[in-house]
Amino acid sequence: MYEAFYGFTHKPFQLNPDPSFYFGSRQHQRAKAFLEYGLHQNEGFIVVTGEVGAGKTTLVRSLLASLNPDEMIAVNLVSTQLNADDMLRMVASAFGIKIKDANKSQLLLSIEAFLTSAASTGKRVLLIVDEAQNLSGQAIEELRMLSNFQLETHALLQSFLVGQPEFRQMLESTDMKQLRQRVIAACHIGSMDVDETQGYVEHRLGCVGWKDSPKINAAAYRAIYEVSGGIPRRINSICDRLLLSGFLADKRSFNKDDVVEIASEFNQETSAPKNMGAHGLNGAQVAGGNESEFSQDSLGHHALNEQAAAAYKAAGEHARDRHEARLQRIEQGLIRLETTMLKVERSNTATIAQFRNLIEWMRAREAERDDL
Repeated sequence: MYEAFYGFTHKPFQLNPDPSFYFGSRQHQRAKAFLEYGLHQNEGFIVVTGEVGAGKTTLVRSLLASLNPDEMIAVNLVSTQLNADDMLRMVASAFGIKIKDANKSQLLLSIEAFLTSAASTGKRVLLIVDEAQNLSGQAIEELRMLSNFQLETHALLQSFLVGQPEFRQMLESTDMKQLRQRVIAACHIGSMDVDETQGYVEHRLGCVGWKDSPKINAAAYRAIYEVSGGIPRRINSICDRLLLSGFLADKRSFNKDDVVEIASEFNQETSAPKNMGAHGLNGAQVAGGNESEFSQDSLGHHALNEQAAAAYKAAGEHARDRHEARLQRIEQGLIRLETTMLKVERSNTATIAQFRNLIEWMRAREAERDDL
């Protein structure tokens, strides 16, 4: 909707992971270095964790896009609550192995045969499991058992486990001791700082042909960092809504107040009704443990600084007036549009009348000629 208004080639802040928008912050570069190190090792497990929306999937897809398919067979699984047998079936299916009516032993034999065949042709096999925190202990154990497949002294399968922070807690349990011994590297993707947040926004805008329109001042960039905590997916949500708001209000520059207003709108949209629980930010009430992702409690959970709380407090004090002012600007724009359309309609009416008069005049002249 706003792409044409700002001259973008396409939408810069979509929520779906897209490796073409990959931005190498310090955290992401470190994680990518771990993944590349793991590829060179060609064995064991690499563990990458990060908060929801931290860019883990984008990082993995960026790595996959760089691999040579003639040298590497790589598959990416997004796990759900799977038991051991379901995990084996998912892996076999990802490798293109027929699994209909196959029992566990047949699945294991088929997977081993596939891995051996790939190795005999000089190809390595990489299994990437996303959302690994959803795996059951039995499913993780099956993945560990698959890492036992070898051809002479070479491992036939390497696995990357990508998940949210709770997956690290799962790995610390006593039941995961054997898996931990197979982990050759592990890293955590944290949030970006304020400078990286600005760089991230400008990078994504640059990918769609941004030419300094809209303008975003330094205070707005800091506000984006404060209300998002430097988490890419939250930054995308805020900036997407900010651009939509600017399009509706015919704005080509943004400041801190604009960002704070958008953050307040998110709070109001996702806050629970007042009769459901404890008081939340800006006087809204939320059900216990079910706060808005952009609420003060959530931001505190992600260790945001005190400026975030101040920004949200300001949003609570001014959001309503600013929201009504924005609606008034939109209404005025619609009135101008309606006025323009009426002028065009009147002009068209006058033009049609002139054509009719001209036709009548021409008919009268023709009649005079016929009389002569």
